Amino acid sequence: MKTKRLVYPIVLVLLIILLLGANLFFGSVTIPAGAVVDALLGHEVEKAGWSFIVWEARLPQAVTALLCGAALAGSGLMLQTAFNNPLAGPSILGINSGASLGVALVMLAGGGSIATAGVTLSGFLSIVLGAFIGSMLVMGIILFFSTLVKSNVMLLIIGIMIGYITSSAISLLNFFATAEGVHSYMIWGMGNFGGVSLEQLPYFALFTALGLLLAILLIKPLNALLLGTRYAENLGVNIRRTRNLLLIATGLLTAVTTAFCGPVSFIGLAVPHVARLLLGTSNHNVLLPVTLLTGSVTALLCNLVCILPGEAGIIPLNAVTPVLGAPVILYVVINQRKIQYFN
Repeated sequence: MKTKRLVYPIVLVLLIILLLGANLFFGSVTIPAGAVVDALLGHEVEKAGWSFIVWEARLPQAVTALLCGAALAGSGLMLQTAFNNPLAGPSILGINSGASLGVALVMLAGGGSIATAGVTLSGFLSIVLGAFIGSMLVMGIILFFSTLVKSNVMLLIIGIMIGYITSSAISLLNFFATAEGVHSYMIWGMGNFGGVSLEQLPYFALFTALGLLLAILLIKPLNALLLGTRYAENLGVNIRRTRNLLLIATGLLTAVTTAFCGPVSFIGLAVPHVARLLLGTSNHNVLLPVTLLTGSVTALLCNLVCILPGEAGIIPLNAVTPVLGAPVILYVVINQRKIQYFN
């Protein structure tokens, strides 16, 4: 067991380094390896466009995939532990749906812009803002209900119902929207790690780091929750405060990743199970770091698969993630009696 705890993090870090390099050296445009190295070191390259592609496209996209994978995987793990449900994920509380509704309002009802008193935002910035506001509003609603409902199961059901309501509103917006608006919204819904520019990357990294830091601070209460709510209370854990902090952490991580990258599927749901199966433990002291690293590896791998067609185009992200994630979930469902997750 101790060997696993030491070996797996080292292997995952090496895989992250390898995949980061692969994401920088390979892409839809063929660039010689030497030119990529020169561009990263700030040297002149044969074509000015190559340096632009490496710095403005490949580097931000690789770092975004790394952070997004960790954020979604960490959110999934926290929610599965808090709700004692192996099928809980970042989308289960409706936060993803809230972000999608915000984007739908911008793209389908607002014509791709947000207009307020004297200020008008358009383009990508308006989409990010719409997604973030939508997800934060849903998170606020969930937090409000968490003060009224004591049962985690009831709170989970409320989240699912909110998701249904937002999905219904999105369907109505799609029905009355123009063909161009529907197409734009569909493209956003496919997911993409390339939505964060080099200038936006520090802000994306800052908010993601805050959410991950809060998740790390919740390791001890999460371990206590594995023993049951009553036992956790006897250990001095404030269940309601822990649940609210958990909702804030998962809400922030889900909101930021969905706003910038779209509703990425399956990473948050499947990766925590992969980490548990690798380690054979639910101890969050080791499980959370390995889950974060596994999420980064998975996202970088998915991003690399998306660019396999090369100059022929880029595969949508949400066409790749289910291929990797769905078999894991099927395995969990079939073998759930043999797998002891929450012990």
